[in-house]
Amino acid sequence: MKSLYYDKGLKYTEDYPKPTIHKNESLVEIIITAICNTDKEILKGYRPDFKGVLGHEFVGRVVQSDDPNLVGQRVVGEINENCGECIYCKTGRPNHCNLRRVVGISGKDGSFSEFLSIRNDLLHIVPDELSSEDAIFTEPLAAALEIKEEFHIKPSTKVGIIGDGRLAYMIAQVVCLSGADLTIVGKHEDKLELFKAFGKTTTETKESYELVIDATGSPSGILTAKNLVRSKGTIIIKSTYAGRVEINMSDFVVNELTIKGSRCGPFEPALKLLKLGLIKFPEIDLYELKDYKRAFGSKAFKAGFRVSQ
Repeated sequence: MKSLYYDKGLKYTEDYPKPTIHKNESLVEIIITAICNTDKEILKGYRPDFKGVLGHEFVGRVVQSDDPNLVGQRVVGEINENCGECIYCKTGRPNHCNLRRVVGISGKDGSFSEFLSIRNDLLHIVPDELSSEDAIFTEPLAAALEIKEEFHIKPSTKVGIIGDGRLAYMIAQVVCLSGADLTIVGKHEDKLELFKAFGKTTTETKESYELVIDATGSPSGILTAKNLVRSKGTIIIKSTYAGRVEINMSDFVVNELTIKGSRCGPFEPALKLLKLGLIKFPEIDLYELKDYKRAFGSKAFKAGFRVSQ
């Protein structure tokens, strides 16, 4: 089958083995799959131990499953396959399972392919009213919603989001729904134009905020966040990247700051917001798998691959 295989570099092949499914699994035919910044960071060395098919944002159709209710359904899927037995699984933290495999990132082939095998309980049915081109944003939107799971954003909370890319755009819409006093701090005036419906925008770093969300995807984001957050405030880090950063931790101690990492989030609320039209995105730029170089070089808001209809 057609796939984009990563092994110290990305390669296109048309004879990658089609996955087989086991008990409690489904075989999903990929309709469209999107490129995430994490995929780009893997190409830079973020996951040097990973070999296999990249990709974890997808919309597909179940073509085979031992759950008859899933067969024929259009679905999106969570990416963390946990063991169910370790301390994290037994204490409500399955996304931190000691033995977890992560679709297209760690230990499991991903969605830059014609077919994907995935556990049934990780699949979510896409409402008929929601197009595949809109549903493709479910996984990253769920990650943005995880912020609301971790931190109670009051309408009176002064929030700063650092970044003017795709991740920041999703987070800005989620925070906007809370009614909070929101400012998006970016580097590009043209990109910030997209954000003006959700809050104030600026390229300056003069104000301070009770909550600062790093959505830069850059090692410099945490340093900027440290300079913007108020004493006893909170920094939420959404960025993952291949680089490293040196930090003077004394600043965090003296200013009594809280730092929280945040990644995967709830799919059903994301699907609901998309279905209701409360979250909007620019159109995704789609390519064939063999045109992966063009796709990864696209300047569109979001790029990906159309694999089937």
